[in-house]
Amino acid sequence: MSAPVMSPVVRRRWWWFLWGLLALLATGIAAYFVPPYLTGSSAVPIDRAIVGYYASLVVHALPAGLTLIIGPWQFVPRLRARFPKLHRVLGRVYLISVVAASAAAAYASAVTTSGFALQVAFYLLIVAWLYTAAQAYRTIRRREVGLHRIWMIRNYALTFAAVTLRVYLMIGMQVLPSSVPYKDIYTAAAWAGLLGNVLVAEYFIVQRTLAPLARRAGRGAVGSPVAGSAGQGTAADSPVAGPPQPVSQGG
Repeated sequence: MSAPVMSPVVRRRWWWFLWGLLALLATGIAAYFVPPYLTGSSAVPIDRAIVGYYASLVVHALPAGLTLIIGPWQFVPRLRARFPKLHRVLGRVYLISVVAASAAAAYASAVTTSGFALQVAFYLLIVAWLYTAAQAYRTIRRREVGLHRIWMIRNYALTFAAVTLRVYLMIGMQVLPSSVPYKDIYTAAAWAGLLGNVLVAEYFIVQRTLAPLARRAGRGAVGSPVAGSAGQGTAADSPVAGPPQPVSQGG
């Protein structure tokens, strides 16, 4: 017996719910955690004896917060279609913020005293964050809109690791015994946030982008024309479906 198929209306409502939850969490984390870094009142212990460490955290926090807030809105088809110029401007701000936040995070990770395992996790995140941003920019410059959308899904999944890290950290601090050091919980949360988000992003790409292409290709093989390019869908399916517009377009 085949699994029940979700109706278009239910699917649309489900994806809007998930998008709303993502946007709410991203905005909430940015609004709660970024300002304390800017005012020097962060609850996280900061070793000010390390030259440039606090400054690197500040330089990282502001653009990283911008990427969290901007990202969800860039995936909404109606906003892209109605305000294409705004979409492109925000896309440029987003990608520039990724570069700035990554550069600052690279220095902060190099001088952190939280251990080698955490440094590896952060450097993997930084490299992947920059690489996916570069691929997103390259594909949109070539007007490969479908591939651009795929790379931006991957990039924002890495951006959203700032949220999942803190969610896992709060859970770990509640469920693990007090004998477990905070540093170890934080390191585990960082790895869980990074790897978990990558897996979710790839699953989403397969289910929402590649699977529809395969179905259309199958129909085309028996006489129906093959439709579209990678990443195209219908705006009725989800807030991130539909023919995507550029997140950034240089020049």
